[in-house]
Amino acid sequence: MRISELSAASGVPLPTVKYYLREGLLPAGERTARNQAEYGPEHLARLRLIRALVEVGRLSVADVHAVLAASDNPRLPLNDVLGAAHDAVTRRAAPNRGEPAWNDARALVLDMAKQRGWQVHEQHCAALEQAADAVAAVVATDMPELYPLIDVYFEAVEPMARREVEAVLSMGSEDQIVRGVVIGTVLGESLLNALRLLAQQSVSTELLEGGEAGEATGA
Repeated sequence: MRISELSAASGVPLPTVKYYLREGLLPAGERTARNQAEYGPEHLARLRLIRALVEVGRLSVADVHAVLAASDNPRLPLNDVLGAAHDAVTRRAAPNRGEPAWNDARALVLDMAKQRGWQVHEQHCAALEQAADAVAAVVATDMPELYPLIDVYFEAVEPMARREVEAVLSMGSEDQIVRGVVIGTVLGESLLNALRLLAQQSVSTELLEGGEAGEATGA
């Protein structure tokens, strides 16, 4: 297909497709003339992946470039590809990192992870740093009622993570596994956050309306 057809099939505007080509996110097509090239199914699949990472995963072009570069490297271990995806979805450094309270929060997260037998890479682990950011922020609010939620989150994510990794590893080829790691990590975060908010809406409605109903009946 021509580039205009690639744009139409993917739903990505033509100027954006050309931008992805210039940035090296999308491989060049096969030249058929001086100003023309042909694109195949692999280009369409790649473009749809880029679109998902940008529009749903909310990644910057630089982060997409890093994730795709890792997934395209056949010599890179799968854990390193996963690490690149983790780095892309974790937020940038918080300003209070390195302060005593933040160090305490990091130590708490690490200790809770080790108690559960989690194998955590302590050095240069973006997910660990982000978890410490969150715990430090919770502690700083001085709301002890929220502290038990830290353990709740630990308990909730482990079975989910196991199912995710098992699903990815069950895929056929190594290429599919790598794509599964990228898509599952980046888009899974967006889906998980969205479902958590939907569940909060449902539970809050249930509890608040239930309370109001009880007051109205004198219960």
